[in-house]
Amino acid sequence: MSDTASLVKEKIDIVDFLGQYIKLFPAGRNFRAVCPFHKEKTPSFMVSPDKQIWHCFGCGDGGDVIKFLMLYENLEFYDALKILAEKAGVNLNISGDRDFKSYNLFYTIMEEAKEFFKSNLYESDEVKQYLKDRGLKGETVKEFELGVAPKDFDVLSRHLLKKGFSVLDIEKSGLIFKTQRGTYWDRFRNRLMFPLYNHVGKVVGFTGRVLSETKADTNQSSFVEAKYINSPESPIFQKSRILYGFHKTKVAIREQKTAVLVEGQMDFLMMWQDGVKNVVATSGTALTKDHLSALKKIADELILSFDADEAGQAATERSIDLASELDFSTKVLILDNSKFKDPADIVKEMPGTISNLLDNAILSMEYYFHKYLLKKNDGKLEFKNIKQNLRIVLSKIKKITSSIERSYWIKKLSDISDLGEGVLLEEMENLKNFTNQNSLETLVETEISKNDLTRRDLICQRLLGLAMDDKELYKKLKDYLKYFKDSYKKIYNNEAIEGVSDLISLKFSSENADLLEQKTQEEFDRLIYELKLDYLKEKQRILKVEMDELEKAEKESDLVNKVKEFDIVSKEIHNMKIEAR
Repeated sequence: MSDTASLVKEKIDIVDFLGQYIKLFPAGRNFRAVCPFHKEKTPSFMVSPDKQIWHCFGCGDGGDVIKFLMLYENLEFYDALKILAEKAGVNLNISGDRDFKSYNLFYTIMEEAKEFFKSNLYESDEVKQYLKDRGLKGETVKEFELGVAPKDFDVLSRHLLKKGFSVLDIEKSGLIFKTQRGTYWDRFRNRLMFPLYNHVGKVVGFTGRVLSETKADTNQSSFVEAKYINSPESPIFQKSRILYGFHKTKVAIREQKTAVLVEGQMDFLMMWQDGVKNVVATSGTALTKDHLSALKKIADELILSFDADEAGQAATERSIDLASELDFSTKVLILDNSKFKDPADIVKEMPGTISNLLDNAILSMEYYFHKYLLKKNDGKLEFKNIKQNLRIVLSKIKKITSSIERSYWIKKLSDISDLGEGVLLEEMENLKNFTNQNSLETLVETEISKNDLTRRDLICQRLLGLAMDDKELYKKLKDYLKYFKDSYKKIYNNEAIEGVSDLISLKFSSENADLLEQKTQEEFDRLIYELKLDYLKEKQRILKVEMDELEKAEKESDLVNKVKEFDIVSKEIHNMKIEAR
């Protein structure tokens, strides 16, 4: 692929191309700009027309025109190359080598699968009734190409094989999996299918919603029991970078400078159907910085409208904190959980009203006041968990970069708590990165930034701390040592858990201990899950780097083996998350 990429880069001038995305200013022989990939006031983004490269001295990133397009548009290498090839007049079907054709094959398989699912859509009365019950109109279903995966265990695989695709390529795409008996089964069976598109409108995967309960397969029970399942990650699908519907709504988002963010496909479709055209969905996965980076290029404001349940509200809080790091102005649409469980319910029950509700969404800090500060009829704060709740809200105010905004919210908090602004300011300054008890992930991320420790460090330390006080957990922990870093394995194997007690107490002080008031066993199980997941994700990242290197070196046989290993790890991550639902 190096020859093809070089040919494309020779035909595209980097200054002309980057000038379509960012404003460039002459700086001697080079050009300077404000970096589009991190927040800065003084331009530190340099473009060299002589070398045809760019580099930011602020965030340290850099590369060629292909790398820029990948980052700016949130694209994979081959997608960025194809776009540039079209601009340069290079025919990849002629110039492209074996690697590109193999990569492009995944798109072809996904497109064929999408058409197959669409052809089955209205064969079932159950599907017709479900779509009617949810309030989806025929034009919406057609616009987003919904389909159905039949009940038979291998009907899609047989269809794709007849189309000439190999069983190994179909498996790599994530559409089928190999059972313990050595047979191949369709991953999606008896499900309503939502195609997942990348940001340029190509199908890269699917979400399947179960239509009715089916008997679990003893080899792969997780694939039939979960209400929703997504395609596993593949060379063309990384869920942390895909926003459902973005290929349709990015123009409206750019025009309005505001993105409405919802959780599921059904929420998205109902909002779109009701006239909200600047909406995107995370497809039931956690919001990531990659998601937000894609939105930040075209929007300044986010309106979060997640489910009204506890999980949805936890996701709202995490999303607010993540969005604030990228300097979004964030609002929240609060749902009345006694009437509606999600935005789709609102549209179904009160069509034509969702736009007005979004216009009245509250500021994120008001959301925190609403969530944590219980009020009496006179508008004053109730003294129930007041110390903990005030600290949570103060920790949010502390993160605000504008001193004017901080002062405004401190005054608001003083008004409803009957506490002086000076007292609140003193308490805020004394906070040690306080976080609430519902988010172990937030606690870990906060501690990492404070102590330069990895996520796995903190989890290992906490697990050792739990095992120090419980002999049964100490024995149980032995089964999971393979996920530990070597330093913590040595501590365990030397039976010197008491040796880390001081370290544990430093990382999880008595003040933070109140945040972890779960039953010990429940906390242990949650930490084991997080530990294993982190271990597998790190392994996945390493494999991705190794795959890229093998691809550049054109070592095809080694690359095939590495892709298989990547698929195994991806499937294991996928199965873990399915089982955790």
